Formats: sequence, C-alpha cells, structure tokens
Amino acid sequence: MQPNIGLEADVLKQDNTLLNDFLSDLHVLYIKTRKYHWNVAGPNFMEYHKFFEKQYKAIEEEIDAVAERIRQLGGKPLATMAEFLHNTSLKEDAGTPKGTPDMFKNLLADHEQIVRELREDVDKCDEELNDAGTADFLTGLMEAHEAMAWMLRKYLS
Repeated sequence: MQPNIGLEADVLKQDNTLLNDFLSDLHVLYIKTRKYHWNVAGPNFMEYHKFFEKQYKAIEEEIDAVAERIRQLGGKPLATMAEFLHNTSLKEDAGTPKGTPDMFKNLLADHEQIVRELREDVDKCDEELNDAGTADFLTGLMEAHEAMAWMLRKYLS
C-alpha cells in the first residue's frame, strides 16, 4: 500500500531510487571504515582504532535511518551486497590497506563525494520533487558527512 502523504507515485519512486543509491554508498563506506578499524597499525593505533569505530557506528545508524525512510515512502530498501555494489558510486578498497595516511585519504574522498552527491539530491528533492521532508532528511545526513570529512581532514593536516 503506497503512502498517501501528498507525494505522487513517481515522486516516491524517484525519492526511493536516490535513497537506495545513498544506502548503497553507506554500505560500501561502512565496510571500508570497518576494514580500516581492523587493520590500522602504528604508534597511534588505539586513537585511530577508536576513531574509525566511532565513524563506522555513526554510519551504521545512518544505514538504518535511510532504510526506514525508504520504507516510510513506500519503497523497499536494497539489502544485498550485489545490489549495493551495483548502485554505489564509491569504490571498494580491495586488498591490504597501504597505510594509515591512505586510509584517511580514502575515507575523506568518500565522505566528500557523498557530500557532493547529497547536495545534488537535496536540491532535486526540494526543487524538482517538492519533497521538503526528504530534502530535510538528506540535509541532516549531508551535514553529518561534512563533519566526518572535517575530522578526517584534520588528521591529514
């Protein structure tokens, strides 16, 4: 049963497509961050280990919120790695990480890419789809990724 919340079926479909694409990005970013949490080494091991853990836990909460938003809009969240990999704009980090600086650079690039994509999605939801609720939802997520990117950037300064 489709929700009767003042949004046409086509708008709901477009919302759910962009939300599922974002959900896919979040899963790839979550796995990458978790991988770095497990593989970080060196003199600042514990600080970096805890830092990555804090970030992947925040991403995990976002994953649930995005999936629930998709359900609220009458959609079905993607739920397999094959679907996530097909719909993500991010790249997996296959193999062994080269070192801690590369971990930070890779995550920073991913968060910044997510911010750019969310900025476009916010504009689309607000201006084209007239869906203020999804635009607001995505704005909050964009701000969270701006903060995560800022923290990563500070480790590279």
